[in-house]
Amino acid sequence: MKLFLTRLTLAVGLAAPVLFAHADDQVKRGEYLARAADCMACHTAAGGAPFAGGLPIVSPFGTIYGTNITPSKEHGIGLYNDDEFFAALTEGKRRDGANLYPAMPYTSYHLMPRADSDAIHAYLKTIEPIERAAPVTSLSFPFNVRPGLIGWNMMYGKALKLEPAEGKSEAWKRGQYMVEVLGHCGECHTPRGLPGAMQLDKRLTGGILNGYLAPSLLATDLAARGWNEQDLGTFLKHGMSAQGTMFNEMFPVFHNSTQGLSDTDLAAMATFLLGDKPPAAKALVEVPVEKLSASAQRGQQEYLNVCAGCHAVGGEGKPHIAVAMRGNTTLRLEDPRNLLRVIEDGIGEQKFSGFEHMQPMPGFADKLKPEQLTDLLNYLRQGWGGQSAELAVSDVQKLQADAPSIEHKAH
Repeated sequence: MKLFLTRLTLAVGLAAPVLFAHADDQVKRGEYLARAADCMACHTAAGGAPFAGGLPIVSPFGTIYGTNITPSKEHGIGLYNDDEFFAALTEGKRRDGANLYPAMPYTSYHLMPRADSDAIHAYLKTIEPIERAAPVTSLSFPFNVRPGLIGWNMMYGKALKLEPAEGKSEAWKRGQYMVEVLGHCGECHTPRGLPGAMQLDKRLTGGILNGYLAPSLLATDLAARGWNEQDLGTFLKHGMSAQGTMFNEMFPVFHNSTQGLSDTDLAAMATFLLGDKPPAAKALVEVPVEKLSASAQRGQQEYLNVCAGCHAVGGEGKPHIAVAMRGNTTLRLEDPRNLLRVIEDGIGEQKFSGFEHMQPMPGFADKLKPEQLTDLLNYLRQGWGGQSAELAVSDVQKLQADAPSIEHKAH
């Protein structure tokens, strides 16, 4: 008997480090997957504790608050087991059986394998529990009736299907999972219909989010805006590239997610988006001022008055101060709303990888009249954005009328 106990003790002693090592590996893997899934962005309020919830997420149906997903047993997910966590992640089902609102991207996460869900859960169980309740989401009728989501989920909850990967490279396959499932990029970069569901027949062709355009991620459209695989990987890793910097809703994605991903995964994402045989990036042909439209020529003076001090007279930008205008991806978008929004609302100070940063840009909404804005937009887009289209004052005024207020959009 003594010999048996000795052998049992020895066996347990030898097995324990293996079990703990496996658990540690799962937690580390879960931490990486949680970063790739960008959990922190929606579950962390400005200035708040990580994953403690409270971030207001503005939707057409009202404001939805990110929940506390720390291991607090009272306010977080401390009582969830792996099955319940998997149901929340992939089916939008709370532990008490209630439906989550699809601001939680279970419409993309439903394609996540169980092992990845378990790893994320294992990681979240190791973080500090925050004993604070997130604000309660309170939508107006009928959107406050959560059982109404049963029918919505039957129609749209698992509608997303992945494109067949036959004949694709391993990098493309990995990139597809990173972009379409973990990164849930389509949730913002796909237009939505009246019921708030993604229009999957227009997948990744761009969507409107709080007055801004989440632009098309189709390979042909990316190439038309000057993107190649190397620049796209750099943009995701460092938040900036020759095409400009991340701002608005994409800046938290960089800060909380993409800058922490492996170079291999970032390259895979670029491969998936641009394809195994990517189209050639379109070179920008600058147009001399004398060949610009009359409106754009007037816009040059507006640029010199309010923009050139930071972005330089020739549009080349200034390091650590302001990005270049030449070939900037925002100028190369056919839709001018992002450029208009940035000029009117400004951008706060941005810190990127290492010591790189950009100074805050003031907004000019109260300084430029619609006519001045129109001329400035035409100058930037035609001169340095490769756009031939001429914007009218009425086009700018319509975009202004359609945009949410700065206070509303700040959420």
